[in-house]
Amino acid sequence: MNYRIGVIPGDGIGPEIVKEAQKVLDRAAEKFGFTLEYTELLMGGASIDVNGVPLTDETIETAKSMDAVLMG
Repeated sequence: MNYRIGVIPGDGIGPEIVKEAQKVLDRAAEKFGFTLEYTELLMGGASIDVNGVPLTDETIETAKSMDAVLMG
């Protein structure tokens, strides 16, 4: 089974925490026989830098289409 995960690293220490959390998820997927497909989404300061707003409607819609969202 394949799961689509929206990944929102966030600001501050968020990116480092999310990176490590993905390692844990990848190991669980390997051990229990499923696959994960990650899509990085912007929120907070990273989104402001790119889009001028902290959260776009596009990001919300993409997140809603995922099986889960990992937010740091």
